[in-house]
Parts: sequence; structure tokens; C-alpha cells
Amino acid sequence: MNKINTLFENKKDEKLLSLYFCAGSPTLEGTADVILAMQRRGIAMIEVGIPFSDPLADGPVIQTAATQALRNGMTLRTLFAQLQAVKEQVEVPLVLMGYLNPILHYGIEAFCQSCVEAGVSGAIIPDLPFDDYLHTVKPLADKYDLRIIMLITPETAEERIRLIDDHTDGFIYMVSSASITGAQKSFDEQKQEYFRRINGMSLRNPRMIGFGISNAQTLKAAQDNADGAIIGSKFVTLLDEAGGDADAALDRLFEALRR
Repeated sequence: MNKINTLFENKKDEKLLSLYFCAGSPTLEGTADVILAMQRRGIAMIEVGIPFSDPLADGPVIQTAATQALRNGMTLRTLFAQLQAVKEQVEVPLVLMGYLNPILHYGIEAFCQSCVEAGVSGAIIPDLPFDDYLHTVKPLADKYDLRIIMLITPETAEERIRLIDDHTDGFIYMVSSASITGAQKSFDEQKQEYFRRINGMSLRNPRMIGFGISNAQTLKAAQDNADGAIIGSKFVTLLDEAGGDADAALDRLFEALRR
């Protein structure tokens, strides 16, 4: 069974924590060390960013990390080689987050196959049109047992959400706001209402909330309204400040999440 499905089936009442980092930043060779440190420290699922020159959904922190990674020489082929080298040591689900352009250049079926060979369980492609997903990507992803994770935002219509829920597997990524990524101090009433609205839909898929989680307040709000939380920009900042030392960055993240 796919590791993502296994994770959610076995979690019981536990609220999950997933972290994002950009492969190749701050150092080209640090990917495996970051993943293994996260796993060792209890992170339930790891989102690995594929650097791209025009990351439309990302704020300045992740944009800067992507630029650094590209300057360091990170490519999709390099990333797959790094992941394959530690495949046997990684037990938690890995999810690649990347934009469509590099994946198209690599080849969609080749991408799906390389994901499986490297121990990757799912992929998030923010700019993948849903019709293209249904007719082109989904058949290939299903062939390789790869979960394509779709995003919803406060602006996503209920009909669209139910369509996504009916035609995807793994989990749904609930973006906390319609803006770009970046840490926030709190979620306002408008976001809280969005969380309550989605809760009331009784969706089939589990949900993870991401974008803006950086402290105890935003973490609790996310975990109270979904199966878990995804933290990106905050950890990327801490990892950069720690010079790529994942354990030091995790120490500072866990401290911030207690405040």
C-alpha cells in the first residue's frame, strides 16, 4: 500500500506534522541529511521541493531557497539520485512539490516511474490544471501507485472541492489562504470560517492545512481543523539560518511551535 494511505490509516487520533524544504538549499548535498533528521525527530511526512525559476504559489522565503538551489546545481535528475541513495533508510512518506514545467521536460511517465524508484509516495503540482490531471497525469500516476495531491483554497468552489475529493487519493492540501506561502502569526476569523466550512463537507479524503503555520496558535488551529499541518516557510528560514544543519533548525522550530 502507498505510504501516504498507510500513514493516515494508522494515525488514529494523532495530529500529523509535515515539513517542507527545498532540495538543494542551502547546500546541494544536504537533501538526504535533512530527510533523515526529520524522520529521526518524528516528522510524519516530508515534502521535498523541486526548485523552479518561477514558483508562482511561493512567497519570498521559498523563492529565495529555490534560486539558491538552482545556483547550487540542483536538478530533478540530481534530486532523484539523492533520494534513491537513501531510499532504504526512509520509512516516512515523501511527497515532491514541483511546478509543471520541469516535470513536462522530464516526461510525465518518466517522472512517475522515477518517483517510485526513489521511494516517493506522492507529488504536489500546484499549476497542474485539473482536467489535465484527470485525463493525462492520473492514469500514469495510478499505474505507478503515485498519489497526486491537489490543493484547495478559500476561493475554491464546493463543486470543485467535491470533484477533487472524488478523483484523488492520499490527502487534500488545504491552503489556509488564497495568497502565497509565508509565515503568519494567527489565522483570522475568515480563515477559521473556511476551516469550519470544509469540515462540514464530510470529505472522503483526509486533509492537511498548510501556508502560514509558524507558531503554537497557527499550528493548533490547523491541527484542530484537519488531520494535520504542513510547515514550509518557517522551516526553510530556520534551515538557512542554521547553514543546513537540520537538527539545529528542528530544535528552533519545535521551540517556536511551543510559543
